[in-house]
Amino acid sequence: MIEIARVDITTLAVDAIVNAANARLAPGGGVDGAIHRAAGPALHDELRRRYDGCPTGDAVVTGGHRLRARYVIHAVGPVWQGGALGEEALLARCYESAFARARELGDVRSIAFPAIATGIYGFPRPLAATIALRAMRAHEAEVERIVVALFDDESLRIYQERLDAGA
Repeated sequence: MIEIARVDITTLAVDAIVNAANARLAPGGGVDGAIHRAAGPALHDELRRRYDGCPTGDAVVTGGHRLRARYVIHAVGPVWQGGALGEEALLARCYESAFARARELGDVRSIAFPAIATGIYGFPRPLAATIALRAMRAHEAEVERIVVALFDDESLRIYQERLDAGA
């Protein structure tokens, strides 16, 4: 089941939350910064200890630390550069990678996603919503609950319209 909600992703009681991470896996702004602040410094310590970055379109996993979620899946979305550089495929791969990491964990029954790459990375929200929801529908049978955690009414409207349209 896919749920669209205007909610702070860091407050959700789900097995895994997906972080819109940067390739350096360093604390950033937006959703990434909020997740790092809520999880506490141990999250960044674990990232530095276990990983030396993450390529665009891929994802890595850490514990949830001070979050209600047991895991954080750090997925690196593409920076929008007009669409001619494979950004759509990279965003789709980003969602696929997040679901792959969840499968590898073996005990993820609920997962929450932000609107990856739609903030400072500039990905057009309608297109991002379509790509995200297609990936979620493709993996809907793997988990009991998928939450799209959005922070503004415009994104909520766009995602809900795309979901209702069967994206």
